[in-house]
Amino acid sequence: MNHDASAEHLESNDEHVPTRISGKSARRAATWFNWGNIVAMIVPLPLAIFWTGLSMLIYALNKHHPNPKVGHYTQWAAYRFYFIAGTAVVIGTFAPPSLTFYLVLWAISAVIIIPWSLYDLYRIKQDTWEDSFTEPTESFEDH
Repeated sequence: MNHDASAEHLESNDEHVPTRISGKSARRAATWFNWGNIVAMIVPLPLAIFWTGLSMLIYALNKHHPNPKVGHYTQWAAYRFYFIAGTAVVIGTFAPPSLTFYLVLWAISAVIIIPWSLYDLYRIKQDTWEDSFTEPTESFEDH
């Protein structure tokens, strides 16, 4: 095997090396959905509307994170937000056209989401976060 062929072989194997993801990075990723929930509840218009869309991206990015704890915390934060948002839509659909009613609905939603998200952030901080590694991708090359 000549020098060029062995260098090419090494380069093709470099793409299959697992990537290390630090525990600190995983912990930070696990907090994103909860922080989004809190901000969306503090400033409901227009942030809650934008957060509904952005939260889907955060969920998709973190649900299948190499560290399964990130997916767990993200999933439960999503359950809470989408349950409250869905309930608010159903109630708001049949509600009287009163600003006071919608403010009360928002306050009840905030009282549920904010403390629960803060508690989840506390749990994430107290949890043990170890480094994780990505799985090497399968090669489609014929050998």
